[in-house]
Amino acid sequence: MLTGIKSVFVAITEEGREEPSAALSYALSLAQAANAHLVVEAAAMRYSIPYSMIDDFGQALISSENRRIAELAEAIAGTAKSEADFAGVVATIESEPVHYRDMRDRLILRARVADITVLDAEPSPAEIDRGLIEAVLFESGRPVIIVPPDRPKFDAQQVLVAWDGGARAARAVADAMPILRAAESVEILSVAGDGERDDMLPGTDLAPHLSRHGIRATVNLATAGSRDVVDVIRSHAVGSGAGLIVAGAYRHSRLREFLLGGVTQSLLKDCGVPLFLSY
Repeated sequence: MLTGIKSVFVAITEEGREEPSAALSYALSLAQAANAHLVVEAAAMRYSIPYSMIDDFGQALISSENRRIAELAEAIAGTAKSEADFAGVVATIESEPVHYRDMRDRLILRARVADITVLDAEPSPAEIDRGLIEAVLFESGRPVIIVPPDRPKFDAQQVLVAWDGGARAARAVADAMPILRAAESVEILSVAGDGERDDMLPGTDLAPHLSRHGIRATVNLATAGSRDVVDVIRSHAVGSGAGLIVAGAYRHSRLREFLLGGVTQSLLKDCGVPLFLSY
């Protein structure tokens, strides 16, 4: 039984491209499993250009597009209400056209007063939705679940903890305790990178801590060898049937990960399993 989660926040951003979302149904199933309150933000991206830079015809086109996007967001809100009512989930649903900076600030504030925020995955670091993911992750102080397109239902019977012994990973494990307690199987995976000794990995230190919380966990110590650490994590999660990966975000600086690559950036770019991330 999933207990300890009382508030789930999900944000669906509509930019006019009518992209499918798995986050809404995922958050709904999570709230249903936890008997939690669901807060839905169907945010419509509002575009504007100063009148000095565009003629009346251009302004009319922008106004028409803003109305279209607002209608799409309102349709998402209506769907969310119907699905929440059908599932018996108490939900607060909001839909309001906002500019990007206002949208960013709203999502951060909403996330700060929720136990978990659920967002759709965005592979490209150049897209607006990736910026929103990182803003919520870094500035809300709360964990975020990133949902890939083909995982519309919360499933944490088998959970994989990507453990490197760092402060971010420790924060993620602490934040994920309600889910870990409810899981049927928890596996701790510690991966040694090139040049590291796998017998020095800290995974065995975490298992006794979890056992004191009533969580039975197995430990798997792996060596990446010629592969990237993230490839080992991804393939192991798929092979073990994990429904969720728990990990700390950005062990190195965000700039270094953006320029040189890193586990967090690689997972955000390509991961078929939902990610539970804390920073």
